[in-house]
Amino acid sequence: MRKTRESADAPVVVIGAGMAGARLATRVPGATVVGEERHAPYNRVLLADVLAGRYAPDVIALPSAEVRRGVRAVRIDRADRLVHCDDGGVLRYGRLVLATGSNPVLPPLRGLGPALPEGVHPFRTLNDALALRAAVRPGVRAVVIGGGLLGVSAARALAECGAQVVLAQQGEHLMERQLDPEAAALLRGHLEALGVEVHTECRVRGLRRTTLATGESVRAVQLADGYELAADLTVLACGVRPRTGLARAAGLEVRKGIVVDDELRTSDPYIHALGDCAEHRSTLYGLAGPALEQADVLAEVLAGRPGRYEGTRALTRLSLRAGKAEGTKGPEALDLAAFGEPRPLPGDDVVRLADATRGAYRTVVVRDGRLAGGVLLGDLGAVGGLARTWQDDESLPPAMSLLHLLTDDGGH
Repeated sequence: MRKTRESADAPVVVIGAGMAGARLATRVPGATVVGEERHAPYNRVLLADVLAGRYAPDVIALPSAEVRRGVRAVRIDRADRLVHCDDGGVLRYGRLVLATGSNPVLPPLRGLGPALPEGVHPFRTLNDALALRAAVRPGVRAVVIGGGLLGVSAARALAECGAQVVLAQQGEHLMERQLDPEAAALLRGHLEALGVEVHTECRVRGLRRTTLATGESVRAVQLADGYELAADLTVLACGVRPRTGLARAAGLEVRKGIVVDDELRTSDPYIHALGDCAEHRSTLYGLAGPALEQADVLAEVLAGRPGRYEGTRALTRLSLRAGKAEGTKGPEALDLAAFGEPRPLPGDDVVRLADATRGAYRTVVVRDGRLAGGVLLGDLGAVGGLARTWQDDESLPPAMSLLHLLTDDGGH
């Protein structure tokens, strides 16, 4: 594979103006960025804050090079190195970067087709957050389907807006990918104290539609046991799927995502991929941290300097903030962080500290003398040191007490 650009003036074209594409464009002078959304690039991590009304859209805007907004790439001509766009434009590239991100998963529910009926909203883009913000008002009945990171964030934000929120999660507990059962129980208690009704091990079967003068609208969410949840708003937060259609149509290697090597290069030496759409060493990250790290590495590669991406040991953080209105009652802000594998295997050492009165919980798992994972909820004073210990992946000192790992300095 080629290690450097063909020439200094070979144009770099970036398809996708999300967090990864925007970050890369600020580090590659002269890059052309094509983005489907009409908004300037923004911090997707803060969408729940926009929904809750804490931030206006311009507050979450990201520094970025100029973006051709509202333009969709429809075809890649690898032979002539051209990108064809839906506005009729054709872009020549020396290097092409696919930062196409991911789409929300639409679950196979009865009553849900390709075109979403009135009252049903995904929660993935700034437009989604703004549409929900416009639709929510005190007393509105909202059902959030999905109890992962996005679902929990959406439920908390909707509750802050005064909605009557029900959160339906198919799994045994909230945020199953990141939290152990004990931490998930504390998170559930936090949401319930805010008025969110949480149903776990709850399978949604379909949506009940009602025909209105303006079209069809969903008025209830139907569960597998026959029970119905009344809904003025239904939020789909069932995960995401990498957007690989453009790459697949161009003949690039695609598995779960667009396959890339350590230089974020696809099976075509002139095309790279990064962010949610990229699969590196059989891993899809779907988080902001790895996407930004990939963008920094790729900027070095495109500049002809040494750069290798060897994976990211990703830390998941979520801040469920207190309501913005002064004098209102409700739970205080809740911060949580999770990393690695918080579920112990046989033979692992586990240490937990819990303070139910303060709503604080910490646990770490040690495997073969190394920190394998952990969860912190409430007080995150130790998270920096723990994260460094885990990211370094070095053997813990034999004399170190496991309890010492959970002190405020994280053992450093």
